Amino acid sequence: MATLLVRRAEPADFDAIARLTVAAYRADGQLAGESGYERTLLDVSSRSDAGELLVAVDEATGEVLGSVLFVVPGTPYAQLAGAGEAEFRMLAVDPAAQGRGAGESLVRACLDRATALGCHGVVICTRSFSAPAHRLYARLGFVRTPERDWSPDPGVDLHALRIDLAGVPSPVAAEASRG
Repeated sequence: MATLLVRRAEPADFDAIARLTVAAYRADGQLAGESGYERTLLDVSSRSDAGELLVAVDEATGEVLGSVLFVVPGTPYAQLAGAGEAEFRMLAVDPAAQGRGAGESLVRACLDRATALGCHGVVICTRSFSAPAHRLYARLGFVRTPERDWSPDPGVDLHALRIDLAGVPSPVAAEASRG
């Protein structure tokens, strides 16, 4: 299996990010009946300006396999994050690359970034029917917070999930303990 590298996205990655994000959302049924969200997904430049846009790439080929937007409260794409929390949005893995660990690597990178910033939690929202996403997040320790569920448009039901970072090992602390 190829080694994955998670890094900040560069403008040269934007076309691949747009393509794979729309493909992933379509494959998961998240764009069915949507009005306008595909345009938001395709606007990678605005997304990049609003937070930290990360990509998972195959180190051997340089191919972009997935992406995610990491944000903090008060930024344009933050929907749920409150004081002391971070959030990630638009996690997507190219359907042809799913099952290779890109999604999990991107989530872990977001958790590491939130820990480095001193956040005590990370929140996300996901479509109510997105079973693969729910399995990934549950495996990583996210817990459903139904009091934060919401609906941006009729028929679009978003489930809120949160992880308490007190129970997540810090990459900085892990490195220090090795040293």
